[in-house]
Amino acid sequence: MAETKNERFRRLAESRGNRLIREIQILSNLSNRKNYAYTPEQVRQLFDPIEDELSKARAMFDEDMPSEGKVKLS
Repeated sequence: MAETKNERFRRLAESRGNRLIREIQILSNLSNRKNYAYTPEQVRQLFDPIEDELSKARAMFDEDMPSEGKVKLS
């Protein structure tokens, strides 16, 4: 039996979402000041593009929000 579009979405969303969560958890390890030194500016430079991309991805799922149909990276 062929996989439906919703089944494919659910399978891939779970896999990709869990992979992303694992990567974020690994990223948070960099906050350990016993092992790493960083400035607030470096933290901002790290998280600003991540937060921007997450906002863009979320907006693509929002039907009420106008979309150009593509992501524009700066």
